[in-house]
Amino acid sequence: MKRTTLSLIAGATALAAVTGFAALTAPDGTAAPEAKATTRLPVERVGLVCPAPSTSEVAETLYTSYTPTSTGAAKGSPGKTERPTALLRTATSAPPADGTGKTGKKPKAPKAPATVTTPGKPVTAEAEGGSVPALTGSATGTLAPGWTVQQTTVVPAGGARGLLGLGCGAPDTDFWFPAASTAKDRQDYVHLTNPDDTAAVADIELYGPEGLLKSQFTEGIPVPAHSTVPVLLSTLTSETGRRDVTVHVTTRSGRVGAAVAAADDKLGSDWIAPAADPASTAVLPGIPADATSVRLVAFAPGDDDADLKVQLVTATGMIVPAGGGSLHVKSGMTASADLPDLTRGAVGSLLLTPSDPKKPTPVVAALQVVRGKGENTEIAFIPAAAAVSARATVADNRAKASTLSLTAPGGDARVKVTASAGSEGGTPVSRTVTVKGGTTTVLTDLAPEGLKGSYALTVEPVSGGKVHAARTLALPEDGIPMFTVQTFVDDRGTVELPTAHQNLGVLD
Repeated sequence: MKRTTLSLIAGATALAAVTGFAALTAPDGTAAPEAKATTRLPVERVGLVCPAPSTSEVAETLYTSYTPTSTGAAKGSPGKTERPTALLRTATSAPPADGTGKTGKKPKAPKAPATVTTPGKPVTAEAEGGSVPALTGSATGTLAPGWTVQQTTVVPAGGARGLLGLGCGAPDTDFWFPAASTAKDRQDYVHLTNPDDTAAVADIELYGPEGLLKSQFTEGIPVPAHSTVPVLLSTLTSETGRRDVTVHVTTRSGRVGAAVAAADDKLGSDWIAPAADPASTAVLPGIPADATSVRLVAFAPGDDDADLKVQLVTATGMIVPAGGGSLHVKSGMTASADLPDLTRGAVGSLLLTPSDPKKPTPVVAALQVVRGKGENTEIAFIPAAAAVSARATVADNRAKASTLSLTAPGGDARVKVTASAGSEGGTPVSRTVTVKGGTTTVLTDLAPEGLKGSYALTVEPVSGGKVHAARTLALPEDGIPMFTVQTFVDDRGTVELPTAHQNLGVLD
């Protein structure tokens, strides 16, 4: 019987450019030879989900859509020519999953779709009122690698008053949200949005300081195709009044985009973005210098308790917060700690590590941060953020209103930071920044030359250790220090592929 050689690299490349790289095996079940070298290629298609921004009739929302300039180009699927697109579309409002059976209001789309036509320049779209729908969208071809959409909402008055910022997220099957609440003065909704052509089914688990909360209406929540379902957390359990709750969203079938809208009657409102996956070390970057209250919330999803060392990473090094240098997190329970006078006038990041390096226990974590005092307060949330591995972008930055925080918890690191062209004009500017190990570096002066409109900030590692990043947007209004913090999430604009041919012998 004659042996012929089958080259698999072309098929694997096409698959990986869309979904990631799949491991190869030979017909006898043995592993295929491991590639000696790898390269990264741009993705060909990505999807994002933006939840309904607000129920307030006085809300004003700005969508900023942006694709960074890439060194490579996605060429599309073999044998198919596709015009590059990056477009958001309306998702249908489904009945809320709170047992009321009430349907959502009739959707009202933004005045113009936030449609990117050229990499390197942001495009914006405005929407007003409380009936603006959730949006789903996709980018293809040269507009896919790194496509980012920022949703920024100003609510000047009412129970949901505040500046609410969120980077529209990729659909997935598993999300963690520490720092949620079912307290009487909080109205927290988890928004589930399905961008796909088939229905999804989601489960929601709530964990308080004593463990899993008794819940109802939390299993098998249907999310129809191309629709969004808001879920009021306090209606899901009889154990209300919990100040600190960790929310775990998973799907039984399909995938969804998920985010938590948190509104405090006294402090303000903002989005809680998903925290980084459970890990024994967590970095929570970008705590504002003038924070008047910082509350740490952590959860240990495994079978073991976690004993955490808590450190503040400042511009000059790491310090132990007064009265808050450690935190014990019981397995399956939510723990919290108030960290008063944490930053003391300087931007910093929180670092959580195992108290005993020999006993690493995965945790998820987030911060609730308050600026201002008395009636003039505003709230924001900072989830634990993974390090930027290849590139990450946060759009919708404003002149003299944006602060970029770069934290290197380990060794020294060099990163390239780019301020894009403005949405209405301006020339991009790049800078290479060295972040000393164990410190936080702050940039407030990096903006496009001749800026008009808003711009995007992109962070790309160059060499050295890991870097975690966050952007604070501060837009004070009527004496209220409105602000929001977005962590940088790797944009997954490229996938890693082997550069050498991998051949499998096939008998014919």
